[in-house]
Amino acid sequence: MSIDRSQAPTFQIPDQINLTPPECRYLKGGTRLFYIPSPTIDAVKMEVIFPVHFKEKEGFYPLVPFFMLHMLSEGTKDLPSEALDDFFDFHGSEVEVISGYERQGLSLLTTKKHLTKVLPVFRSLFTEAVFPEKNLKKRKSQKKLSISIQNEQTSSRANQLIRSGLFGEQHPFGLQATESDVDAISREQLVSYYQTEFLTQPHLFVTGQLSEAELTLLENYFGDLPLFSGKNIRPPLANPTLGRQAEAKANALQSSIRIGKWMVPLTHPDYLPLSLFNTVLGGYFGSRLIRNIREEKGYTYGINSFLGNLNGGSYWMVAADVKGGYGDEVIREVYKEIQRLITDPIPGEELEKIKNYLAGNLLANFSSPFDLMSHFQLVYFEGLDFSFYARKLAFIKDFDGSQLQEMGENYFSPKSMQEVIVGQL
Repeated sequence: MSIDRSQAPTFQIPDQINLTPPECRYLKGGTRLFYIPSPTIDAVKMEVIFPVHFKEKEGFYPLVPFFMLHMLSEGTKDLPSEALDDFFDFHGSEVEVISGYERQGLSLLTTKKHLTKVLPVFRSLFTEAVFPEKNLKKRKSQKKLSISIQNEQTSSRANQLIRSGLFGEQHPFGLQATESDVDAISREQLVSYYQTEFLTQPHLFVTGQLSEAELTLLENYFGDLPLFSGKNIRPPLANPTLGRQAEAKANALQSSIRIGKWMVPLTHPDYLPLSLFNTVLGGYFGSRLIRNIREEKGYTYGINSFLGNLNGGSYWMVAADVKGGYGDEVIREVYKEIQRLITDPIPGEELEKIKNYLAGNLLANFSSPFDLMSHFQLVYFEGLDFSFYARKLAFIKDFDGSQLQEMGENYFSPKSMQEVIVGQL
């Protein structure tokens, strides 16, 4: 029988997704180690992740953990920075910083062959870093240059303003770092944070084909870290700033817009229909916003909307860099597309395309053991497990579009939004 290659094969959404959760081991002091075997991959990836430690009474300076993390590979008691770089390069290994608002740490990517040689040196970064003054001066100079460049970019400034509006100007997630803040960072601050606040409540995430002896070796190296046991206070969020912030930027050729608000967390029953609403609106390249603002009106090369997860909740945002002076018009068009989704049922052909896209994108997230572990982390830190993805696939498969109007009415009122326009007004 001949095959008609002019026709793409029919795509069918699978009935279910079966994901094997990582094996969980408990190290000394209650540290959890999650392990996913990868029989077909010779590489080993290990991530050691800690919560960012916030203080209850004293001021918290986000630049302190930032610089501390990036200085860990600048030298230990036994190896200067050049020797550390040469060691990891020689053993085909990479060490990368994990730096976020809520979590921080280091990841190691190496080979099974070199694991036993690399592990002790990798561990020394957590306990024997020395923070050379000369290297810190160079890092500070690089950061100040980065801040200076970002201050000239409308997109960076728009991100700063929407973040301050969401979290509050004095919240650690909303603070805007200045060159003066960088100047104020001292080696003593980094050493103090490293010695008394960094090593708190660690989690280890390991992917590789490891023997029981190799897993025991990992447990031995990271089960006796000198952990800090102080109370970690999550800073409260300020009331969000509603309405519009507009900031003109001289000589800007474009306008950067942001629209955002807090939404419900992953654990909320409305999260999945909200996620689908977002996809239809601006969450993929065939979205309503792309068709309207990019393809029909030509105001921008790209516009997207997304749901982000932070601080135990989620936030929704629209982001675009548009032709100078068209920021207000683009924001109006965003609200028009939201209203269309509220009043007009989504056509069956578009709904089918969305469902196929979401299902394919979801399944593609688990193409490798490394992907599997990263998506486990996403739900684990939100208090969920792999069953979240099974529920998501089932929701996508059965969704008929009926909840879109309800989501739009309940969560997307223009009065509840924060708006930012930076650039040519």
